[in-house]
Amino acid sequence: MKPEIRNILGGITGAVVLNIIHEVAKRVSHKAPRIDMLGEEAFTKTVEAVGIEAPTGDALTVSTFIADLASNAGYYAMIGKGDNDNILIRGAGYGLMAGLGAIGLAKPLGLDERPITKTGETKVLTVAWYLLGGLAAALAIKSLR
Repeated sequence: MKPEIRNILGGITGAVVLNIIHEVAKRVSHKAPRIDMLGEEAFTKTVEAVGIEAPTGDALTVSTFIADLASNAGYYAMIGKGDNDNILIRGAGYGLMAGLGAIGLAKPLGLDERPITKTGETKVLTVAWYLLGGLAAALAIKSLR
């Protein structure tokens, strides 16, 4: 299998793990980060910035979900660049940076940060979920090598 395909499959694995954790947690805890709400706002603003009318309702949810999976898969796929010796550390680093970026960049990007920063626990969970996604991607890539 080509390295690029292996890395993309690993990235998809990380993105799917991240989204499963998010979907389950938001159904069982009111303290869970609502990354989906932040994503919908970002998707709407991005689409409108290029002069297209943004979808609403279920179409917005599905569009955001697809964009989220694609962007996270592409990001996590970069974990595969490099050798196997440090891949778990790379996966943890990528995940940590994604989580910290989510909570630290929302406001500067003009997004409502409250869905992912409403409590200290919410912030920790946001970072932890991205960290788990990065580790899942790293493990998937390593196992495909």
